[in-house]
Amino acid sequence: MSQELRLIRRITLKLIPFLILLYLIAYVDRSAVGFAKLHMGADIGIGDAAYGLGAGLFFIGYFLLEIPSNLMLERFGARRWFARIMITWGAITIGMAFVQGPHSFYVMRFLLGAAEAGFFPGVLYYVTQWFPVRHRGKILGLFILSQPIAMMITGPVSGGLLGMDGILGLHGWQWLFIVIGTPAILLTWPVLR
Repeated sequence: MSQELRLIRRITLKLIPFLILLYLIAYVDRSAVGFAKLHMGADIGIGDAAYGLGAGLFFIGYFLLEIPSNLMLERFGARRWFARIMITWGAITIGMAFVQGPHSFYVMRFLLGAAEAGFFPGVLYYVTQWFPVRHRGKILGLFILSQPIAMMITGPVSGGLLGMDGILGLHGWQWLFIVIGTPAILLTWPVLR
């Protein structure tokens, strides 16, 4: 095995599993609203149209801030910028537990999209800094595996958390947002190291 391949393997083993974990958390945070919809809508009076608008506002925030976020990543460095993204998206996800109607739902969904905007494109950029062109396809393929993994675990995890209805006076959907937002904040510390 050449020295280059050993180095690529070492970087891959150190970097990619952690990036997979982070994107898995981002994807779970983003998609949890679909599982919370039924219970949350009934509790705070959000109908299907309001839910659809709120779900769409996530992607408007995401779209508007993808490029500016990548510019900030280059300016502040990946560690600090990814940490900022994670703290923000974790806090906003937890904040989703306290929405009280359609307007606060709209604001929080837009803000979550804005907060997460730079993560995926930032990782793509970050990978280009660490891996030669001929290795990037394989590396990005490994990274994108986090999406189907997230899809497999989001349903059962969400179902379990929704079953916590009434614990400490919170609805199950509130627990869902609190619990799934917390890992993004906690994993900020390893990102900064």
